[in-house]
Amino acid sequence: MLHQLNSLYPVRYTAFALCVFGLLLSLFALVAFQVRLPVVLVFAALVALGVYDLQQSRHAILRNYPVIGHIRFMLEYVRPEVRQYFIESDSEAAPFSRAQRSLVYQRAKGDPDNRPFGTHLDVGAHGYEWVNHSLAPTQLPSHDFRVWIGGNPDAPSPSVSPCTQPYHASVFNISAMSFGALSANAILALNQGAQKGGFAHDTGEGSISQHHRVHGGDLIWEIGSGYFGCRNPDGTFSEERFAANATEPQVKMIELKLSQGAKPGHGGVLPGAKVTAEIAAARGVKEGESCISPASHSAFSNPVEMMQFIARLRTLSGGKPTGFKFCLGHPWEWFGIVKAMLVTGITPDFIVVDGAEGGTGAAPVEFTDHVGAPLQEGLLLVHNTLVGVNLRDRVRIGCAGKVISAFDIARMMALGADWCNAGRGFMMALGCIQAQNCHTGHCPTGVTTQDPLRQQALVVPDKATRVTQFHRSTLHALQELVQAAGLRHPKDITAHHIVRRISDTEVRLLSNLITRMLPGALLGTLDAQHNVFRLYWPLASAHSFQASEPTLEPSIPHHVELVHAAAVGTAAAVAGDAAV
Repeated sequence: MLHQLNSLYPVRYTAFALCVFGLLLSLFALVAFQVRLPVVLVFAALVALGVYDLQQSRHAILRNYPVIGHIRFMLEYVRPEVRQYFIESDSEAAPFSRAQRSLVYQRAKGDPDNRPFGTHLDVGAHGYEWVNHSLAPTQLPSHDFRVWIGGNPDAPSPSVSPCTQPYHASVFNISAMSFGALSANAILALNQGAQKGGFAHDTGEGSISQHHRVHGGDLIWEIGSGYFGCRNPDGTFSEERFAANATEPQVKMIELKLSQGAKPGHGGVLPGAKVTAEIAAARGVKEGESCISPASHSAFSNPVEMMQFIARLRTLSGGKPTGFKFCLGHPWEWFGIVKAMLVTGITPDFIVVDGAEGGTGAAPVEFTDHVGAPLQEGLLLVHNTLVGVNLRDRVRIGCAGKVISAFDIARMMALGADWCNAGRGFMMALGCIQAQNCHTGHCPTGVTTQDPLRQQALVVPDKATRVTQFHRSTLHALQELVQAAGLRHPKDITAHHIVRRISDTEVRLLSNLITRMLPGALLGTLDAQHNVFRLYWPLASAHSFQASEPTLEPSIPHHVELVHAAAVGTAAAVAGDAAV
């Protein structure tokens, strides 16, 4: 019957026809019965919308379904929220599950985060992991776990141009998020929260804005390929501008960004329309002009030059810890960097490994889903390589990539990290609801927008307290995990403390599932090593990021081959772990 009716009259135009009928009826009522004018205006607007829908050429749905077709776009617009609040389960992660977000909200607000009636996780599922506890748990005086970066006051780093101002960092810090990507109020709240909680706030490559300076929280200054905050007018690196910012007492560490987990190897452009006076002042660019972050750096072109640039930054900063951040890509490029450390004797004070699952900024879908190594693989390769050349004791390793809970931190430390960073976790502490509108400027909570009216929703003192409480509660939970395992510090957690289910009937220690390198193993024959080392280590060169035919590198200075006293304990621990 509907088919026959549709042959006589297109049923899909019914909504538009009703609007026309309503307009005619309201006009008649206006003349005959003095009905109020707004009723007429409503129907007139709907009819005008229908006429426009029929004439426009962009949306086929609106041409075929004038007026009513807009309902489809309205539903699509609210689909993420509808799914998030009413459809997805507590454990369904996209990218963070409701359970994960609730944990952050509860800890940020200071609400109880205990859960009754047992776990919601399927402990029989493949991939389920847990921490083995001890029958002799410890009692620790504090949850304020810290790590020295850049040597320590009693044992300076032996690197060429060594660090002279080591930093005692928390094991949990705010990951790199720039002003411009985040709102002014978000930056203010994050930095005030870091200042109150005694942990570090990474600036992101957008440099140090006026909002970073208000509350005086510790800063890790990230230097990207655009050299924002330390650039000449032509976009090249400026020593004078770098030194002016880097020597400020608030800046505790310098981080050279090679790539990021969200879009490694991509670079980026901030359109001129978004370059406000505040952003221009922070980045050292002209207001209203597009702000370009090249895909690669202009200050160096090979691993040796990169190490020399790191030493140069460390000297210009007054001896502050200097390192780099990257998402692992071609193994031979990373190996080339390590060989450059051996050739030059210059070592970074730290390396931050960014996992491909991380990323607070918007990126092309192909990059988000299919470019870069996940955090576990990247972290393991970086840790093992440094162990294999006897440099692990000189280089601290940080990591970032979906770190939310104390177990996430513990697991990353078991894989070789010295500390963890979180970006989206601290965004949720600010009130982010995972609306995923970060790149549109329409953030509903004022976290990722430059709209001054939307920013007003984010009240800085309240959100700063939440940032502090999230950090404190997470480290308190980490303290309880460490105590339950019978340990004294998260650094004592190793891969044999983590158990993973690999089938319905079998579980294994994580130490038996991952590759662990013996100290100095890469300085000798590679026959017994994993294929990634046997195949790609010979192709790596300290003098090029490109893979090359295996050649003998220039002689490695003897002093970098020595295993220092501090490394002996590390070597024994790694060897013991490998034997488990």
